[in-house]
Amino acid sequence: MAENRPRYRTLFLSTLRLSACTFGGGYVIVPLMRKTFVEKLHWIQEEEMMDFTAIAQSTPGAMAVNASILVGYRMAGVPGALVTMGGTILPPLVIISVISLFYEAFRANPIVNLAMTGMLAGVAAVICDVVFTMAKSVLRPGKWVLPAVLMVLSFLAVVVLDWNPILVLLLCGGVGALQVLRARRAGKGGEGA
Repeated sequence: MAENRPRYRTLFLSTLRLSACTFGGGYVIVPLMRKTFVEKLHWIQEEEMMDFTAIAQSTPGAMAVNASILVGYRMAGVPGALVTMGGTILPPLVIISVISLFYEAFRANPIVNLAMTGMLAGVAAVICDVVFTMAKSVLRPGKWVLPAVLMVLSFLAVVVLDWNPILVLLLCGGVGALQVLRARRAGKGGEGA
């Protein structure tokens, strides 16, 4: 336990800082988590972070909390997951508690409304960055056709057909599982020949 204290401190302070300084939810915090844990600390591989993002998005609860729990668990097991969860939920808990006390004054203030409008534009830009970053990691040379088709069909199903995103995620997960099974069967068939 003692040898993990610096890691727990880093996990807690990193997720606390990210959560306190991020507006816009999980889609905004994930690229910042990637920069911290993949690029800066080199604790997690890029592909692993993409897997964590997919899992965090498809599980119930706040995406930022889910992603931080996965990172914490990967780095330090259950205690690490608890530490990162605490670091992630503490800032919003404090901020929302304070805002709830002064909600009417905040809402009536035109400067606050303008600031929130500006933040929304920034959040939209960061979400676009997440989409392009994730698309680049999914669309690999030689293996891009199926992911590209799934992305386009998923987008159309959610935006045009108004399908539930959970259904779309489950269907895409099923297609991915079928591809893995097919590849394993092909590998076994090739070994016996």
